[in-house]
Amino acid sequence: MICIRIGIDLKKHFLSLKKEVFRKSIHICTAFVPVFIHFYRIPTLVCLALAGLLYTVSEFLRLKGITVPLVSSVTMAAARSRDDNKFVLGPVTLVAGVILTSLLWKEPFSAVGIFALAFGDGLASLAGKTFGRIEVPLTGGKTAAGSLTCFAAVFISSFFVLRSCVLSFFLAFAATLIEGLPLKDYDNIFIPVVTGGIAQIFFENFSCYLHM
Repeated sequence: MICIRIGIDLKKHFLSLKKEVFRKSIHICTAFVPVFIHFYRIPTLVCLALAGLLYTVSEFLRLKGITVPLVSSVTMAAARSRDDNKFVLGPVTLVAGVILTSLLWKEPFSAVGIFALAFGDGLASLAGKTFGRIEVPLTGGKTAAGSLTCFAAVFISSFFVLRSCVLSFFLAFAATLIEGLPLKDYDNIFIPVVTGGIAQIFFENFSCYLHM
């Protein structure tokens, strides 16, 4: 009985990890958005908005029992157990976060925010699912492994864009704090918007101190 139980638990963990890899691969793909924004700003934003609208309509249809080819399949493949028989909100907040960040902040600061979402939030969840053993209190199940991965990913991606160790450290710290909050799918909005905002405000007002 113990062996059967262990086998069932391992299978559940594998399936959960498989879903998380698929779901977060979509997150990580948003790292390409700043490139398209740079060269084709308006068409990219329009395409993102239309994709979000198409997804929203397909979700309402799915909940009514009408399957939309491809979109509904991708949604169910990426959905978590908490999303069973519910509107899967993650893709909507993901698109909203990317669009808002692109509209609110200048380049390259919007790119910093989107990279924080793509790499920080995306890799944190994968690391937490794979290696997470120690849970961080008051975070709704977030792990130390996930938080450390988020910090490292945001620090590296921010430094790649801004070339400032000081600012990259504070951005990584801020993004890790937000990622650790029990915001569920709404961290897709808060992480890029807040991180991009901090990057722009600090860089424009304190740039003389950031490269010391």
